[in-house]
Amino acid sequence: MMRLIFERAGHKVTEARHGGTGFDSVKSSPPDLVITDVMMPIMDGLEFIERLRSDPQTSAIPILVVSGNSHLAPAANTRLTKPFLARDLLNAAARLIGASGR
Repeated sequence: MMRLIFERAGHKVTEARHGGTGFDSVKSSPPDLVITDVMMPIMDGLEFIERLRSDPQTSAIPILVVSGNSHLAPAANTRLTKPFLARDLLNAAARLIGASGR
């Protein structure tokens, strides 16, 4: 659903099934923004965020956590709790991208 929201708004979206492939994808082609959930298989969102923040190549990329448990991700730039409105998701993403200068 989030993919459709962003694509309809004109954004390019790259998806990953879990934090491990997500990290590899971010390293190979750094995005303007990372959106993640906390609950994911193989590598959960907390470990994913920790790895992003500890790597000099990815540490400055803004991170938006979208989750029912988003309070559990203090290293994220912004958190959005499910359920959410599409406009709230797009607004949060725009603020983060604008603030990062990307």
